[in-house]
Amino acid sequence: MAISDIDVLVAPGWKGGDKDTWYTGWIEKLPHARRVEQRDFETPTLSDWTDEIEKQILLSERPVALVGHSLGALTIAHMAETLAKLPVIAAFLVTPPELDGPSTIGPMLTGFQAMPTDPLPVPSFLVASRNDPFATYPFSEACANAWGSELIDAGDAGHINSDSGHGPWPEGLLRFGVLLKRARAAS
Repeated sequence: MAISDIDVLVAPGWKGGDKDTWYTGWIEKLPHARRVEQRDFETPTLSDWTDEIEKQILLSERPVALVGHSLGALTIAHMAETLAKLPVIAAFLVTPPELDGPSTIGPMLTGFQAMPTDPLPVPSFLVASRNDPFATYPFSEACANAWGSELIDAGDAGHINSDSGHGPWPEGLLRFGVLLKRARAAS
């Protein structure tokens, strides 16, 4: 299965990111890649976000690889049980936030606070930074263990967004390619 044989759905985080964030370039570069637009990026609710991701998966014409950044990654993890029933082949999760930890945004979100503990039903990578301002590395390790994700240590990479200097992020795209190879082998 080639990259042209799948749909790539990108779930941004809180506030929706910006035009310089790495996944914007991925959407422009990868065939059949699109951004999941949420009704409310400022004051999100978990059920609204999971419903929209599920809707976009169901609208897809090909098997789906999910890419989630920050709150988008956490949302995908909350969908583990649902994903088992959908045509999803992989999940690439980047810097999910620790809403009960160093993050100050937790109280502004509805339903996201509890860390999901169900394993994802598809091959997955969780990319974590050792100096992410929104999550401790031990939290990222615990998430990877709970979700059955391979933990990718990005070193001191901040939140892996445009603020931390991650525009195109070619290293991430290479890791995403490795995940897709694993997903092909698992299918």
